[in-house]
Amino acid sequence: EHQGELSEIHELILYNDDVNSFDFVIDTLIEVCSHDPLQAEQIALVAHYKGKCAIKTGNFKILKSYGNKLSKLGLTITIE
Repeated sequence: EHQGELSEIHELILYNDDVNSFDFVIDTLIEVCSHDPLQAEQIALVAHYKGKCAIKTGNFKILKSYGNKLSKLGLTITIE
């Protein structure tokens, strides 16, 4: 039985932007994704220096829920 997008592992990607502060990005990741402060800071740093960073992996529906919340708060997000 093929479950399609349920069985596939996707990545929720955060892109660097020139709008949001480090602290805002970190606080948002902690609040929305339940990251711990160190984890959130690492993601913010990687996104800043490399242009993007994977925030979470999992199935599409769950990541879309996180992605929608993060987008509403002003972060630049894609699911790959």
